[in-house]
Amino acid sequence: MLVLDRVGKTYPNGVHALQRFTAKIPQGEIVAIIGGSGCGKSTLLRAVAGLDRASTGTIVLDDIHIAAPHAKIGIIFQEPRLLPWLSVADNIGFGLSDLPADIRRDKVAAALARVGLTEKAKAWPRELSGGQAQRVAIARALVPQPEVLLLDEPFSALDAFTRRDLQDHLLDLWADTRPTLVLVTHDVDEAVVLADRVLVMRPRPGRLFAEIQVNLARPRDRASPLFDAVKRRVMTALDRSLDRNAPDDASESAAGEAMWW
Repeated sequence: MLVLDRVGKTYPNGVHALQRFTAKIPQGEIVAIIGGSGCGKSTLLRAVAGLDRASTGTIVLDDIHIAAPHAKIGIIFQEPRLLPWLSVADNIGFGLSDLPADIRRDKVAAALARVGLTEKAKAWPRELSGGQAQRVAIARALVPQPEVLLLDEPFSALDAFTRRDLQDHLLDLWADTRPTLVLVTHDVDEAVVLADRVLVMRPRPGRLFAEIQVNLARPRDRASPLFDAVKRRVMTALDRSLDRNAPDDASESAAGEAMWW
């Protein structure tokens, strides 16, 4: 269980980026965090990753207080951030240096096969397409089998076809070991395709505005009326999150029904 309890962040320049964010995320759940620019989504993710220490509140994973990077938590950024001086295989195996060479080699080979890049094992990052590079980044993050995987807009720099392909591929990989996924995105379709629950944030300072359950069976039909209904509920909550007169913790169901049905 990942527990965020009243997490806040104020930067040294006085910017109040995050205020009293609270959420409980059970093992294996996929949560999407969505909101307007400047609402603290990436700040929150960096705090959960231990890359930035929260100013207030606590982040706890299985009774471990997270205040620095931890082996149980992996992260994927918008850019693949592959090490250009290492081959694809060595990039994937970078976090496995403490394992015996034969075990590391087997794990890397299995990860390459799982993301469909076995033939690229000896290639350099500069020789990959954007989608291939992000597949390598996903494999690198998942091969140590983290308990929690954080994703900071991992597909936003890709074209629509590649983004959709990688969304489906991520779900296939998630199904192998079912880590907890926490995804930051600006894309409502992506949030509804991937998540079990969508957390809508509001800005200045960033805080939780609404929670929306996505009770749709997988694989999800993007063209179905039920998919469209959930998508409209998320869009309604996003619109309301930018209304300064709307109270926090608004009922997303009531808001969606009032505006769309």
